[in-house]
Amino acid sequence: MRILWLFSILCLPYYAHGAGTLTVVDDIGRTVQLDKPASRIISLAPHITENLFAAGIGHLVVGAVNYSDYPAEARRIPPVGGYDNFDTELILAMQPDLVIAWKEGNQFHQVERLMELGLTVFVNEPQQLEDVAADITRFGILGGRENEARAATQDYTAGLSRLRDEYSGLEKVSVFYQVWPNPLITVTDKQIIGKVIRLCGGINIFAELNTPTPQVGKEAVLTKNPDTIIVSGMNEARPDWLDDWKQWSFLKAVRHGNLFFIEPDIIQRHTTRILLGSRKLCEVLEQARRNRLNLL
Repeated sequence: MRILWLFSILCLPYYAHGAGTLTVVDDIGRTVQLDKPASRIISLAPHITENLFAAGIGHLVVGAVNYSDYPAEARRIPPVGGYDNFDTELILAMQPDLVIAWKEGNQFHQVERLMELGLTVFVNEPQQLEDVAADITRFGILGGRENEARAATQDYTAGLSRLRDEYSGLEKVSVFYQVWPNPLITVTDKQIIGKVIRLCGGINIFAELNTPTPQVGKEAVLTKNPDTIIVSGMNEARPDWLDDWKQWSFLKAVRHGNLFFIEPDIIQRHTTRILLGSRKLCEVLEQARRNRLNLL
């Protein structure tokens, strides 16, 4: 099964039509074609910027949205506005030969406007952990660095396999993942963090809700009484609001000491760094298992 999975990553749907012509299929099924490798790229999401660098073509990015801050070189890229409200006129003035958009995060009417104005647009919409490798490979193809991009994904796919082998079969632990306190926002299995929870042997208590990052009520969390509560936040600092749950001493997560923090950038972005976040989340759930056993 793993061989088939790796084969599907390495053999993505793209077609060469003569010397120098590059064609890939984007995440909404559109064929994106360039007569020659892109040399002026606009990135409309921080995770896209990061993956362009991973593909070896970060130096070709002439504009990126706010919070495109990794790697350090990305901070020097001229900004084109926010991912949810970018500057269309500025993008046109930069004369890109490729724009990479984010279906879930961008205002899609703005993306469609770029298409109407004649720009070549690749629409990115990663859903699975494996999609990170697929994205980097296709970006590398469009930037003329296919071999370098494929090499960059090998460590990622191998690391993902190791985590799956090590943790996915362990005893299940119920998890509430909190993105934000007010309003109270969580993730479902439609969001990449939900995929990581499942990879690590966790059961997301809100896995089946309809949207990737729904708003939920505190009473629903208390009723479901998860074994573990994990939060992210705005930066690398542990947010104070994680400790707000301690006022409900009956919660299993509180009684077992299973309140944890994971830095948002390594768990919320569809990039190779999610391996770091996944490893940390898996270790957190293993600690939760031990804490639970210690109180039996």
